[in-house]
Amino acid sequence: MMETWLAALGGATLGVMESVGQFAFLAQSTLRWIFKGKIEWRQTLIQCARIGADSLPVTVMATFFTGMVLALQGGASTEHFFNQPLFVGMLVGFAIVMELAPVMTALVVAGRAGAAIAAELGTMKVTEQIDALYTLGTDPVRYLIIPRVLAFILVMPFLVVISDFSGILGGYLVARVKYQIPPSVFWHDIIDTMRVRHFMHGYIKAYVFAVAISLICCYKGVTSRGGAEGVGKSTTQAVVLSMVAIFILDYLATAVLVALGIT
Repeated sequence: MMETWLAALGGATLGVMESVGQFAFLAQSTLRWIFKGKIEWRQTLIQCARIGADSLPVTVMATFFTGMVLALQGGASTEHFFNQPLFVGMLVGFAIVMELAPVMTALVVAGRAGAAIAAELGTMKVTEQIDALYTLGTDPVRYLIIPRVLAFILVMPFLVVISDFSGILGGYLVARVKYQIPPSVFWHDIIDTMRVRHFMHGYIKAYVFAVAISLICCYKGVTSRGGAEGVGKSTTQAVVLSMVAIFILDYLATAVLVALGIT
């Protein structure tokens, strides 16, 4: 029994280390091609349109209702303790801009665009289209991976900015309709207290999440095996790993930004 347990543990460890090595090699190859300037800009623009346009409606809806919930909860809490809703605009603004907009956007993009990329690359892998690129002398990293990684990096910050406005607008509507807070009070709560560094706190996270999601989804796609069933498993794993990475990187990025005073 002990030998069986040790063998299983050793096999699992080797599998994890092999996956980490393959992922690191993919990231290194991607960086090398980017620094060489060998970029397929046409494919990059196509991916930007797919990732940005397809994810925008869901992203806006998610952050809009998140802002509404924040305003509703914040107004109810302050009304309970102070007999009137206070600082609703400040609460919504800081929570959306610094934390919820980048995280919600990353989760939506991972579930929408990340899954599509993993499934697309996985299908190309199991049907040997990627192997055909090697045969033709084309590096799949340059032609398939880099356009998608760059598209994420270019599009994600814009989606986060739009999510900022969407979430704050949702909070404003609840504050105005539910609690009859004057527009001047709501907006002054945000303008008088929020600084550029607060915006940059969430904006920088967009780049961190973009790199993580794109590399994870591309890696799971190009390492798919086992036909249609394998593509489905790889796509599911890509989304789950991306979401876990978002939460972990969110904490690490917050800790670094706080240490640097960007908060």
